[in-house]
Amino acid sequence: MPSRRSPEKITRARALRHGDNQAEATLWNQLKAKRLGGYKFVRQMPIGPYFADFACRGEKLVVELDGSQHAENSYDRRRDEFMRGEGFSVLRFWNVDVLKSRTSICETILAALDGRLAEDVVASDLRFVFAAKKIGGSAL
Repeated sequence: MPSRRSPEKITRARALRHGDNQAEATLWNQLKAKRLGGYKFVRQMPIGPYFADFACRGEKLVVELDGSQHAENSYDRRRDEFMRGEGFSVLRFWNVDVLKSRTSICETILAALDGRLAEDVVASDLRFVFAAKKIGGSAL
C-alpha cells in the first residue's frame, strides 16, 4: 500500500528528527512510548506545509519548542493559525524552559490534553492556541 505522504516530506521529517536540539531530545524522552499520561505522540509530523515538533493526533495537540529567534515571530503566528484551522491546538514553549522545568512543561501538556486548557493563553513562558474540538460539524 502506498504511503499517504510524499517522499520529500518523509525525508524532511527524518532530517528534522535527527537534529541536535537538546530540548527536543529531552522532551521526546518524556513523550515517547505513551509515557505521558498514556497519550501517543509522534515527532516532526507534517501538517500541511509545516512540520509539528511533536503531535498527539488523537487529541489534536501540537507541541512546539522554540529558541529565542522565535520571539514575536509572525511566521509562527501564521503557522499556529493554519494548524488551528486544521483542528489542532498548539502549545509553544521555550527550549530553555524544557531544560530547566521539564516537570512543569509536562504538567502543562497534560492539562491541554485533559481539556483543562480551553482558551488561548499568551504568557512570557508559553503560548497556547486553542482549537475547539468539532463533533458533527459543530465546535464544542
